[in-house]
Amino acid sequence: MLFAGRLRSAVVLVAASAVAAALTAGVARADQTYYVPVTKTWTVSGHGYGHGHGMSQYGAQGAALRGLTYAEIIKFYYPHTAWGTVKGRVRVLISADYTPDLQVLPRRGLRIRDLADRSSWRLPTRPAIKTWRMLPTDEGRTAVQFRNASGWHRWTAPDGRVAFRRDGEFFAGAPLTLRLPSGALKRYRGALRIVRPSPGATRDTVNVLSMDAYVQGVVPYEMPTSWHQQSLRAQSVAARTYAAWQRAQHPDRYYQICDTTACQVYGGVGAERSSSNAAVKATARRIVTYGGRPAFTQFSASSGGWTSAGDVPYLPAKRDPYDGFGGNYVHDWSVKVSALTLERSHPAIGHLVALRVTKRDGNGEWNGRVLKIVLVGTRGRAYMTGDDFRWTYGLRSSWFTIAPTPITVRWRHLGATRSRLGSPTTREFPVGRGAIQVFDGGRIYWSSDTGAREVYGRLLTAYREWGGPLSNLRWPVSGVQRAVDGGHKVKFQSGRIYSKRGTGAHVVRGPILDRWARQKYAEGWLGYPITDVYAVDGGHRCRFEHGTITWKRATDSFKVTRNSS
Repeated sequence: MLFAGRLRSAVVLVAASAVAAALTAGVARADQTYYVPVTKTWTVSGHGYGHGHGMSQYGAQGAALRGLTYAEIIKFYYPHTAWGTVKGRVRVLISADYTPDLQVLPRRGLRIRDLADRSSWRLPTRPAIKTWRMLPTDEGRTAVQFRNASGWHRWTAPDGRVAFRRDGEFFAGAPLTLRLPSGALKRYRGALRIVRPSPGATRDTVNVLSMDAYVQGVVPYEMPTSWHQQSLRAQSVAARTYAAWQRAQHPDRYYQICDTTACQVYGGVGAERSSSNAAVKATARRIVTYGGRPAFTQFSASSGGWTSAGDVPYLPAKRDPYDGFGGNYVHDWSVKVSALTLERSHPAIGHLVALRVTKRDGNGEWNGRVLKIVLVGTRGRAYMTGDDFRWTYGLRSSWFTIAPTPITVRWRHLGATRSRLGSPTTREFPVGRGAIQVFDGGRIYWSSDTGAREVYGRLLTAYREWGGPLSNLRWPVSGVQRAVDGGHKVKFQSGRIYSKRGTGAHVVRGPILDRWARQKYAEGWLGYPITDVYAVDGGHRCRFEHGTITWKRATDSFKVTRNSS
């Protein structure tokens, strides 16, 4: 077993020697270097949820609970903006309706329009009609059909046209009910339009409606409707402004904003709630502007206590005193992740030894959000961003730190690269039920029973010659400690090693250690050991500077003698 343990250590040392120089270069800021533990599991702790630009939604609630109005909340998160108003309609892509046709349920006042010439007609409301639909024809036109008990039938417009010349839309004075491919029914205000994105392309469904009607379907999906009215109003302004900004980016595109998290989530009439509708009404048409144009009002769930800088002057990085109120469960978070995931996704680097954060944004705890990362492996390096790491593990934000391994904690406590140990030369590797990491000037040993303990110098040489943690000394329970007369010692689960210039380093264990303890160890008249404990006929013996202790197994008796002068 001892030989196997030594061989395993040697193999790891050779495999890791290729990265020693890289690790030495990377530990100038040791708090930004996270070594892979022997368990391969990191504990990642972080702050906030989302990108952190602009308004924190939890922060808006925290601010409202502290008495701020929606206008004050908006001004805090979007400084340097001005108030403005918006009018007109917005075109929203309905992503769940992915089939070429557009189906709606009949209702009183339902009308249809040919968008080629804006001609429109009121559709009949016969009880036998169950569904109306528009669908593309092979000629690039749009056919209109209705379904009754016997199936689908073509509808002909009063002017005789059997197909629209271009795209078409349904509209009425009240919400329309859209039948989705799944069979689900969703209600939408405004018009539902079937649109060909380009010649020959599959048709898309687009909801065209007023900006405030759209925002009514957004706010409940972006913020809990039970929240404070002022936070709901702030969300209404942010969502309306964001939609106005998106519309301004795509004034001529067939849709101007989508209904998913890629834009902002929109659920139509079914999403609306009285509290959020009241907030939309109270802020009707209000937006914030910059330079006379709608501002890019990004928002995310939680800033974690600091917003992050966006690409415009009104999205600065700033301390957020409102985000950390008691109801924000994502202000702080912690998860466990496997380092093996990065090894598998970056096989060229070999075994992952450490993750180095080389750049953060400089704001808040741990120096802020992670921007750049280097993965250090046994065969090379790989590079990724903080967002890459976030998406790899599904983290809530890129503002995170990784809990150091117990070995790393001990190394930093000793002074890291400025300590006697110097820089690491291997990754942590398993031995028995613990782990070891090798450094320029020594080793740190860890087990769950004893914690992380350093051993170096002659003490380390003696420990390794004895067999290390797989020997009968087992694991160290102390680091290197000072002893009398300029010597040093290390305590182990089943013994001690003492060292002093002139005597060397020697192992004392078992009954002889117990007897030596009665003589006050090296402080007593026997002094330091000058041999290891060794076997004699029927027992053990150890020689010291000024005497000898011999133990007889049969009688469990000791003979303590002084050296002759």
